[in-house]
Order: sequence, then structure tokens, then C-alpha cells
Amino acid sequence: MGQVGSVINRDGKWRAQVRRKGHAAQCRTFPTKAAADLWVRKREAEIDAGGVVAQASDLTVKKLIEAYRDLRDQARPISDSSNEHYMLKALERGFGSKLAARLTPDDFVAFATMRREEGAGPYTINMDVSKMGTVMRYGAAALRVSLPDAVGSARPLLTHLRLIGGGGKRERRPTEDELMRLLAYMHERHGAMYADAVAFGAISAMRRGEVCAFLLAEIDETTRVVPIWRKHPRTGKVLERVPLVGKSFAIAMSQPVSDDGRVFPIHPQTLSKYFKAACDALSITDLHFHDLRHEGTSTLFEQGYSIEQVALVTGHKSWNMLRRYTQLKPESIHQPPKKRAKRQPTR
Repeated sequence: MGQVGSVINRDGKWRAQVRRKGHAAQCRTFPTKAAADLWVRKREAEIDAGGVVAQASDLTVKKLIEAYRDLRDQARPISDSSNEHYMLKALERGFGSKLAARLTPDDFVAFATMRREEGAGPYTINMDVSKMGTVMRYGAAALRVSLPDAVGSARPLLTHLRLIGGGGKRERRPTEDELMRLLAYMHERHGAMYADAVAFGAISAMRRGEVCAFLLAEIDETTRVVPIWRKHPRTGKVLERVPLVGKSFAIAMSQPVSDDGRVFPIHPQTLSKYFKAACDALSITDLHFHDLRHEGTSTLFEQGYSIEQVALVTGHKSWNMLRRYTQLKPESIHQPPKKRAKRQPTR
């Protein structure tokens, strides 16, 4: 078929490349040979199936943003008054005429410098860069083209120059792009269980020790509730019945049976260690595993749950404590709360 896939070790990292006659070469770098080999096989299979075309030589970032907006219009339209709308406008100003397949770290440095001169701080610029990753991933999928991971390549330089960074107090939530990249990295580097543990933490709002402690046999499949030993301000620890919200129940039930019966038979410190290593490898700044508790808590409020209902999930005993874990996205106010099925009265 005129295709050649190669994996080469360069300075301790693995450079994967796929060539096909009639298509531009595709290339990415991975920390392990296994991940590089898997990527090559996937790219070759996608090209054979006609699902992904090689890098588009004439696709501008402006066209990519338009494709992303069109895709969002089909499900969750972006309001003209939302924060996301203005982020996309900033990306269009900084990258609009540039070719999406040829973006370089220097292009991102120029964009970040422009945003800094406009008054944006490192945290805001970091959110803009993360949004660019989301646009490139979903816009490329909508247009059926393949694009290199320009955001991932630029992050180390942006971090070194202190153009991107975290906020002051702990109000950090992972962006959609950061969470997707983290899950993919954890899955490739450490396996499905570690990726599922991260996803579960982001949905359930549990602490790392809670994620790594509860037993599969203790989950009530009818009520989707599990007993959890939790910290208490007066008694030290208390056993609480915690609802497994959203997809957290399905994630927990999909895990294979472990030797000790735990859903995620992982040491809490190991989970944090691997999470930090993934953030470092992906140049995701100022993000800790405990910030997933902020993500889960805030998402529940954005979905329309009440303070009392969210407290049942998180275990907080007062609104003052719960408020510390609530960082709502401004654009979420434009989305109506999701409808939840009402429990039928028992007879």
C-alpha cells in the first residue's frame, strides 16, 4: 500500500512516524516504545479505513475554530456572552491566518505574549492554550483531518518562560482538554485502571484515599450508594452512605475483581505520584489530584443539584466548607440544569 510506519529511539524518547503515498507524513513523540507502536498501528488503521485524512496543508486556525463552533451548535451552542466565546475570539486574533498543521512553539509564545500585553495573567493564558487544544482535537475530528499535538509541544516552552501558570489560591479545575490528555496518558503509560481512577475522582468528588479504599462488594447496585469512611471535623472519621453520581457508578462496576476486593487497588500516594508525573510530562501546570474534588463538586452545581444534594456526595458539613470546593464556570449559567428522573413514590 505504499505505507511505512517507523519507531525510533531519540534521546530516551520514541519518535513514531507514519508515511503513506499521497498523504503527508504524520509524526509524534512518546515516552515509551509501546505507546509509539500503538499510535502507529492506530494511524495506519485509520488511514486504511478512510476515517482520518493526513494533515491538511491549507487549513487555517480560523477555519478550524469555525468547524468547532459548528460542531458545538449541534449540541451545546456557545453563547455570544460566554467566556468561551471570548476565548475563541482571542485564539482567532492570535492564530487565525496561521496554518493549523504548521503551528510551532514560537507561534504559541507570540500568542501568549500578545495576551500578556492585553493584560491577561498566566492562569488566563493557560486556559486559552487549553481551549486551543480542545479546538484542534474536535475541529480536526469534525473536518476528518489529522493534526499534530501543537499544544503539547508548546507547553514546556510556555511554562519555562512563565507565560502560563496556575492561579493563586486553590481554585484550580482541569480544563476539558487537560482532563482528556491526562486520561489518555494515564491509560497509555499505566493502564486502564489508573485512567479510570482519575476519571472516577473527577466525577465522584472523592478524596484520593476514598477512591482507593472502597470495596466493590459494598456497592448497592439498586440505590447506587456505597459506604465510605470520611473525615469529620469533630469525630475524626465517620461512615457515610455516598451516592455514586453520573458515570462514576458505571466506572466502578466495570473494574475487574481485585485480590483484596477494592475497586481501585492502588496506594493513594502512588495515584498522586503518577498523576503528578502525567501533569509534568504533559506540561499541565499547577494541577493536583485533589483538584479533581473541586472539579466534581463544581460540575454537580453546574448540573443543577442543590447544596444539600451536593453535600451528600462530597460529605461537607457546612456551606462555608463546601463553597471552598465550588468554582463555577461563568459560561455554565447559560446552560439550563439537566433534568433528572424523579423517584417514583413507593406504595
